Amino acid sequence: MNAYEIMYVMRPEQEIVEGVISKFNDLIASNGGVVEKTERWGKRKMPYVIQDYENGIYVLVTFRASKKCVLELHKAMDITEEVLRHMIIRKGVC
Repeated sequence: MNAYEIMYVMRPEQEIVEGVISKFNDLIASNGGVVEKTERWGKRKMPYVIQDYENGIYVLVTFRASKKCVLELHKAMDITEEVLRHMIIRKGVC
């Protein structure tokens, strides 16, 4: 398993935050990954408007997983309406 970080930006509605975070953390765990840390950065102004939203809720998750798990997570984030943008990076690669 490799170490990864995922940063994602959700729509700025507070009531969706915990549900979306638990959905993705459960997806990582169900595919054999381990969530090490979840940081809720809160509502911030985005550098540019995305889908008519000027603000978004930022979340950073550090986890260990296989490549298969990361691909499943990427697919799920692409089709989730609450997620405006996401980026997955592998840590420790030179």
